[in-house]
Amino acid sequence: MLLEDRTAIVVGVGPGLGRAIAMALAEEGAHVVLGSRTREYLDKVAGEIQGLGRQALGMPVDIRDSDQCMRIVEAAVAKFGQVDILVNNAGWSGTMERFVDIPVPEWREVVDGNLVGTMAMCKYAARHMVAAKRGAIVNITSISMRQGLARRNPYGAAKAAISTMTQSLARELGQYNIRVNSIAPGPIWSDKLEKFYHQLAAQSGKTFDQIYKTYTKNMPLGTIPLPEEIAAAVLFMVSDWAAPITGQSLDTDGGFYFH
Repeated sequence: MLLEDRTAIVVGVGPGLGRAIAMALAEEGAHVVLGSRTREYLDKVAGEIQGLGRQALGMPVDIRDSDQCMRIVEAAVAKFGQVDILVNNAGWSGTMERFVDIPVPEWREVVDGNLVGTMAMCKYAARHMVAAKRGAIVNITSISMRQGLARRNPYGAAKAAISTMTQSLARELGQYNIRVNSIAPGPIWSDKLEKFYHQLAAQSGKTFDQIYKTYTKNMPLGTIPLPEEIAAAVLFMVSDWAAPITGQSLDTDGGFYFH
């Protein structure tokens, strides 16, 4: 197995990408510490991981609280003795208001919940990785960092900053054999997105396929990636297959954005 007996922390474990990442790591042999704001879902995913014969620990965590970030890392070390992998998937898009209408505290909250929360998780996990002289960190960003989109100002700014922070950490931590990379998804297929497309079809008088093609017309592959496909990219980045790769951002958007 690619990750035999390694310990991974995955924050942002919800339906969709978070769960897919946790399961992908467990299927390749990792023990997984799960972080999410919802205890009920943590228990569900932990049970699935244990069903694979791996160990799992679920802890409620809100990455906006740096003390909670520290506690989940310390809990991982207390249970497994180490932290080999960190995947930062937590965050949210926040307000969709026009820039001129966004209250400054609301803008700051989105940035804190994405950028500062990710920084705190990296900080506390990296301490243990430095001591062990090994580790892999993957920060989930977004193609929103590639193009400035209307009404997505704080989210795009935060994700772009995470990308730059990732590069800075890669330079600083490389001497300790710690790799730091990011994954930048575009739209990710889900039941919620499918329902939204059906609603758009009903409202516009178009078919579901027509709506789907509208949203994939700029993707050369013509399909919206599945959570499991994004998770496979994360698995690659934290595994020894990616041993010479650090400070990089891998876009997993079906080719929506070339750079």
